[in-house]
Amino acid sequence: MHFDIDKIRNYFPVLRLEIYNKPLVYLDNAASTQKPLQVLMAYEKIHNDYYGNIHRAAHYMADRATSDFEAVRKKAGNFINASSEKEIIFTKGTTESINLVASSFGEQFIRPGDEIIVTEMEHHSNIVPWQLLTIRKGAKIIKLPISDIGELQTGLIPELINAKTKLIAVTHVSNVLGTINPVKQIIETAHARGVPVFVDGAQAVQHLPVDVQDLDADFYAFSAHKMYGPNGVGVLYGKEKWLEQMPPYQGGGEMISEVTFEKTTFSEIPFKFEAGTPNITGVISFGAAIDLLTEIGLANIAEWENSLLLYATEMLKSIKGLNIYGESGKKSGVISFNIKEIHPYDLGMLLDKSGIALRSGHHCADPLMKYYNIPGTVRVSFGLYNTREEIDRLMAALARAVEMLK
Repeated sequence: MHFDIDKIRNYFPVLRLEIYNKPLVYLDNAASTQKPLQVLMAYEKIHNDYYGNIHRAAHYMADRATSDFEAVRKKAGNFINASSEKEIIFTKGTTESINLVASSFGEQFIRPGDEIIVTEMEHHSNIVPWQLLTIRKGAKIIKLPISDIGELQTGLIPELINAKTKLIAVTHVSNVLGTINPVKQIIETAHARGVPVFVDGAQAVQHLPVDVQDLDADFYAFSAHKMYGPNGVGVLYGKEKWLEQMPPYQGGGEMISEVTFEKTTFSEIPFKFEAGTPNITGVISFGAAIDLLTEIGLANIAEWENSLLLYATEMLKSIKGLNIYGESGKKSGVISFNIKEIHPYDLGMLLDKSGIALRSGHHCADPLMKYYNIPGTVRVSFGLYNTREEIDRLMAALARAVEMLK
């Protein structure tokens, strides 16, 4: 594998920062990734050269902005191999994408007594919207449990599905455990019983190749800010057959065909779901992040990050009293751990003083913390710009922190 890590790191000026007089080691990529020059320059270029509101005017500025905006819709569709760019809806992020489906799909298809299967390892964003839906509709959430090593008990799915089951919501990659779930298998099992599947891909698309047609996913969502793009931009992929049947999520400009006081008719998909002025500059600069990931290659990124995962896991296991949560044989670049008798918040604060940026807490996954009976974990999460040398510096900082706290 040819992976020019020095060239890649040079794309990210922020990696040259010093924190508390220590070189920055950024290991909080599951929360949000840093932005490369390509994205920063694209954002600036739009405002300097041609910003205008899209789909609304006939002047040059609006025309060019519209053209570039729609080009990113096509890029996003190609990135996950959607069958049509009409199946790509721009949102504020994965959270809004989930809320959109919970609202619109739920309004059309969920009735009192219906059931939605949600896994035990989900981020709050893939739990709470479904809970709100079940409250509105008098429906019920059914939990798909995990095993001690952090894998879904997929063998239970046929038992959980019944005539009342209307949807399964599952994360592609756990933001806490790093587990890569067998979503293709889950979808095949669900579809055999006529049940659609929503996949939260927020922790997947930046780490491994995703093909929604091969997966046969009904819905798939992800966020730009977790894949080296700007914040405030997300993508919802939905099969055309579902999107055509779903009512609009919000009303306003852009999503209408004709409005009178007697009746409103709606635009065709995807515009039916994109009310109001979108994040134009965010979406267009997101295109530069997609280009970068495509240029480097998702398979190459997956191989590089997996090498970091294996190296860091081996090193961390050498620390006495350290426990890793999530030891599936199929993992992405996330390691969550605790060290006996040390609170994760205390450890995170001391590591920060050594220039190590990582996450400590419950990671918006309270049900998972409850399963393991812990208040939280320390989480290391890798990006394409991380190195073994940074892992070595993490280990040295950990050794100092443990010595101080014990």
